[in-house]
Amino acid sequence: MSLTRGNFGGRANVWTVAKNTWEKGLQYAYRDRKNKKRNFRALWIQRINAAARLEGLSYSQLMGALKKAGIEINRKVLADLAMNQPQAFKAIVEKAKH
Repeated sequence: MSLTRGNFGGRANVWTVAKNTWEKGLQYAYRDRKNKKRNFRALWIQRINAAARLEGLSYSQLMGALKKAGIEINRKVLADLAMNQPQAFKAIVEKAKH
């Protein structure tokens, strides 16, 4: 019952309803741990795409150029550079173009 503390009405104090609420909460937690990774990857891609377009490339062109140039940098770091260190991002794009 302590695990359902904070729920409203019978969800907190009726045993069967509380148990079902708790179990469903565990299912949501499992599902959303997976969705969180998906959402962050999508956010990173949007940020990289926006910064790449300022440099005259699309996201896919940039990622292809990075692969050809042998620059191995993950999307999380690339997105962080695009947001917080635009000069560093620009340098990486220039290196990938050549």
